[in-house]
Amino acid sequence: MSVKKPTNYKLWAKMLVGGAIMCVGGPMLTVYVMPTDEELFQRYNPELQKRSLDRREERQAEFNEWLQNLKRQSRSNKPIWVVQEEEAREAKEAKASQTLRLAEEARAQRDAMRKEAGLPPETTTKR
Repeated sequence: MSVKKPTNYKLWAKMLVGGAIMCVGGPMLTVYVMPTDEELFQRYNPELQKRSLDRREERQAEFNEWLQNLKRQSRSNKPIWVVQEEEAREAKEAKASQTLRLAEEARAQRDAMRKEAGLPPETTTKR
């Protein structure tokens, strides 16, 4: 038959108090030490403050646009990363087709200018 050791309530109390101090005190210390946005802004030099204030509306508009885009993408039944990949692919294809269209327009403009100057149209040989 084994002898039951007495429970050390004092040790348990110290551990509970220590754990509570760590769990509550750590985040409180972080909040106390971390500067607020206003304090950080006041530490900027005047030039940076002015630039930050000038670009604030632009950044806010970009964020709102991004958020609206994210909301629109999340309405789909597909995972959002799939929708984003599809949109990126579509945007890439649209940009490529626009580049091709602009190149065609530039070639047509060059041909028209050559025709006005009395030169033969530019010939392209494909190999």
